[in-house]
Amino acid sequence: MTSAVDICNLALGHLGDVANVSSISPPDGSAQAAHCARFYPIARDTLLEQHPWNFAMRRSALATVSGTIPEWDYVYAAPADLLTVVAVQGDDNEDDYSTRYAPADAIITTPMIAAGQYVPRRYTIELDANGSRVIRTDQKSAQMRYVAKVTDTTKFSPTFIMALSWHLAGMLAGPIIKGDQGAAEAKRCAQMMAFYLSEARRSDSIQSNTKPEHIVTWMANR
Repeated sequence: MTSAVDICNLALGHLGDVANVSSISPPDGSAQAAHCARFYPIARDTLLEQHPWNFAMRRSALATVSGTIPEWDYVYAAPADLLTVVAVQGDDNEDDYSTRYAPADAIITTPMIAAGQYVPRRYTIELDANGSRVIRTDQKSAQMRYVAKVTDTTKFSPTFIMALSWHLAGMLAGPIIKGDQGAAEAKRCAQMMAFYLSEARRSDSIQSNTKPEHIVTWMANR
């Protein structure tokens, strides 16, 4: 199983650094471990935000909190591990890719999904008066599908690990190599990260089949 330390050593290897860190939490005392401890969480979370990864997807019933405003009917506390919202759902577990079927004689004025009408839930994420993140929506008994902040590296896919290691290497290039050579290495690492991130997204996208078929309004009304 690949650990955070393994990913850090992989990133160092991309830079040609022969160091082999043994711990980043806490750092083992080496300069490389200190840099990894600083940059690894940032590298991990920024990549998690880049795509609705299957290994990071979660569903959660939202807890209501006080403080509604006229524009929105309900306000909920944001999950502590929330990174990116994918969909706010009703308690009937309908998703952003679900459909509501319209009567046969209905005139459709909204985008369509297959034979059903696409009805996404509106929401917004804000800070309340206490500085806590909240979800405002008109959805009663709301649930949410979202990308979570996953720290368990055993959940990461192999291509995500490669993209993460190159992303981390790019962050480490400046502090470890320095100067023009470090800048050049950071650029090379960014290019490698982009390649593996594309591969990771492609691989992840074929793990599920939930994307609806969009039918434009003028075709739906034919």
